[in-house]
Amino acid sequence: MNFTRAMVTAAVTAAMTGAVGAATPEEAAQLGKTLTPFGAEKAGNKDGTIPAWDGGLTKAAAGYKAGGRRDQDPYAGEKPLYSITAKNMDQYADKLTDGTKAMLKKHASYRIDVYPTHRTAAAPQLVYENTAKNATAAKLNDKQIPTGAFGGIPFPVPKNGAEAMWNHLLNWRGENIDFVDRAYLITSEGKPVMTVDAAAAQSMPYYFRDGSLEANGGNYWNIRLVNAGPPIRAGEAILGRLNLDADRDASYVYLAGQRRTRKLPNACCDTPTPATAGVMSFDELNVFSGRLDRFDWKLVGKKEMLIPYNTNRSLAGKDLDLVGPQHLNPDMVRWELHRVWVVEANLKAGMRHVAPKGRYYLDEDTWTAVLGDRWDAKGQLWKTMWQLPVTMPDLPATTPITFGFYDLLSNTWFANLVMNEKPYQYKAVPRYPETTFSQDSLNSGVR
Repeated sequence: MNFTRAMVTAAVTAAMTGAVGAATPEEAAQLGKTLTPFGAEKAGNKDGTIPAWDGGLTKAAAGYKAGGRRDQDPYAGEKPLYSITAKNMDQYADKLTDGTKAMLKKHASYRIDVYPTHRTAAAPQLVYENTAKNATAAKLNDKQIPTGAFGGIPFPVPKNGAEAMWNHLLNWRGENIDFVDRAYLITSEGKPVMTVDAAAAQSMPYYFRDGSLEANGGNYWNIRLVNAGPPIRAGEAILGRLNLDADRDASYVYLAGQRRTRKLPNACCDTPTPATAGVMSFDELNVFSGRLDRFDWKLVGKKEMLIPYNTNRSLAGKDLDLVGPQHLNPDMVRWELHRVWVVEANLKAGMRHVAPKGRYYLDEDTWTAVLGDRWDAKGQLWKTMWQLPVTMPDLPATTPITFGFYDLLSNTWFANLVMNEKPYQYKAVPRYPETTFSQDSLNSGVR
């Protein structure tokens, strides 16, 4: 990978020293100067294909109504700069992930349309202020749990891979969100099978303005999802609470046929999650989620890569306009050139996981893992994961909605949080009552 010398030096130094800790005062002082408030390089690249960050997109696109749909493309008038197919992919190979290259080789219909880069990432001022405080206060303890961080990116100047992955897990995506969505498994024959049709409540106590993360017992992300369909799953519900200390994570499922709520015994890692009808594992959600302690995390460095970005148009039309027989519809997915942090995961000795190796690509402006690849125990490239970042100037944020994976071995694929046919898409709401994310809420049907 053609990293700059400075990036390689930083990555090697971190790997050799096992550095775990806060940024120096000198490093932190660059936030808002040479670095964005989240720690990205503020300047553009040398050839001008990546512009300088100028504060992001904070003005809503024409036609947007608060609490409504987010399919207004702020750059609808732009045309692709170029398109990549299997025929010309070698020309761009150094800017493509292994998974993207595998998809181009596997499917003649797969294509990447590359548009001008827009650095739309933004966040509230308070989130920037908290990030600046975290820079010199946050540390990882010996269990790889962040301490001293709250309400912002915990490690804007990361020293190792675990810190970078915590930046992804705790990235800014709003405090309290209401959404309705569907999910589809696409068989190897190209047939879409709906696995989820649900309404969800999501909150991030980590970003609550009154500093109530501690009052929430360290739970940084809560979600409750209630299924209306498909018919076989109607009435089923799942509740999840992710904790900074993964040993305190908790998930519950309500089984409508039994009229009982049960605590899931192993709601982590490569266990299939009921939230997707078992199609994805818990730690495949949003490219990667959950606990870090099964892997050694290596911060490889920063690299210019082609990734999905500013993909509001992916929310337009019908579900099956986006969800094709072999992959997402290339006409509806915008790709751009951005700098990303590359993080590799290798299974620790004595641990077990169906995917012992992974590589993740974190957008420098948002810290979101936009793409990821996983290898199986035989060393075969198995799954390539993706998310589609969407501009949300009202939050403000640029954060993914739809996500999923392509299984390169079975030729199946999965799309989650498909909202094309829903009346609203990722709606910011006032804080939910604490009872919303209680075990009892599944029995009572509280929303």
